[in-house]
Amino acid sequence: MAEIETLKQALAVSPDNIPLLLMLGKAYMDEFQLGEAREVFDRMLVVDPMNADAKTAIAKLLDLGGRSSEAILRIEQVCAESPEFAPAWILRATFALNEGEAKLAREYYEKAVSIGVVYSDSELLKRIEQAGGSKGPSRTTIQSSGDQASVYMDQDPFDDEEDPFDGFESGGDDDLELEFASKPNSDFSKVGGMESVKEDIRMKILYPMENAELFKAYGKSAGGGVLLYGPPGCGKTMISRATAGEIDAKFISVGLHQILDMFIGKSEEKLHEIFEFARRNAPSVLFFDEVDALAADRKDMRTSAGRTLINQFLSEMDGTEAHNDGVLVLGATNAPWHLDSAFLRPGRFDRLIFVPPPDEPARAEIVRIMADGKPVDKLDPAALAKKLKDFSGADIKAVFDQAIEASLTEAMKAGKIVPVTQKQLAKGARQVKPSTRKWFESAKNYALYANQSGFYDDVLTYLGISK
Repeated sequence: MAEIETLKQALAVSPDNIPLLLMLGKAYMDEFQLGEAREVFDRMLVVDPMNADAKTAIAKLLDLGGRSSEAILRIEQVCAESPEFAPAWILRATFALNEGEAKLAREYYEKAVSIGVVYSDSELLKRIEQAGGSKGPSRTTIQSSGDQASVYMDQDPFDDEEDPFDGFESGGDDDLELEFASKPNSDFSKVGGMESVKEDIRMKILYPMENAELFKAYGKSAGGGVLLYGPPGCGKTMISRATAGEIDAKFISVGLHQILDMFIGKSEEKLHEIFEFARRNAPSVLFFDEVDALAADRKDMRTSAGRTLINQFLSEMDGTEAHNDGVLVLGATNAPWHLDSAFLRPGRFDRLIFVPPPDEPARAEIVRIMADGKPVDKLDPAALAKKLKDFSGADIKAVFDQAIEASLTEAMKAGKIVPVTQKQLAKGARQVKPSTRKWFESAKNYALYANQSGFYDDVLTYLGISK
């Protein structure tokens, strides 16, 4: 109830805040206050009429209230409007199972998992199979169009000739060496700006790893876990590669596709082998981009098979089976508040580094780098940087892309190279909207109302807000 009161106070300040409304609606559902939850989700739809989270939650509330027919119609509509919204397909599978349609339930379940394996739910799958919804010889894929869902059969995923998971199971160093990059070709000298972030990384990462023996004398080991967080497109991946280059360590970049597996237990095996590979090749940097997809809050998963993978991740970070000396685990995320709180305890991701949008000198340096090797006439990086406040590195690239496309159009008409002008770049700066502002809208709420541990104080400092 304390959480509900806190959220209500926050909404009094920002009544149309979608993330806060969603959090409050879910909190009411957890307390089984269905009427209050429905009011909150209805408010969300007033602000955002197409919000799939709210529509799916309302369908679930209708079912809980005994109005199953209306609930089914509602969730069918959500799946038609938002065919890539996996939670709606999971709920639709549950409804179908309750109606005795086990085969349909399996089809809907497979659609959800095809969108993202993290949405798999072992308990729901077990119930579907027990009801007769076993997987046939072919994979069923569901596509939505208009108000109807069409079903078609795809190639057998168990065909020995095209096993998508072949080549990883041997677990040898040779296989993994081919899978992952060996040495990064970057260091801090190749990263424009970000001086405060670089210094933070030096103090929290580089100096401990460069002086491992000194730290060992004080009972401290080099390595550990560091979480980089901030708006998308601001260089978290780039600075991670540069960090590995600074300490001359093997850089192991891990993607979801290299871990997630459709077979129970295989994802955990793959994750363990990746950590073992990093330990055998220390000093090494083990980098997980979008780490919140692998380290999501277990409360949101309930009986999902993803909970087992999260437990394995925590065990590997603790080094319960082998020491992680010399292994730096770097995680990057746009949404640190979605991580399970267990990952933010000492010995895991206990060091957080905020990667903000580039400041003005950094933006000028990025402009110079973007212009290098391109036909740009009379470029003034400093003047352009002033027009790019709050722009991420990715946003600045979008500005250049627009200006280059305009010059290319003229070049094709003239049959010769037409330089990109400062005027075209300035026009692009007006047309491209900074993507970071939307991120700060959400981050501000978490920093103000869900920041008891002070993890997000750097966000408040950047925004000029005092606690």
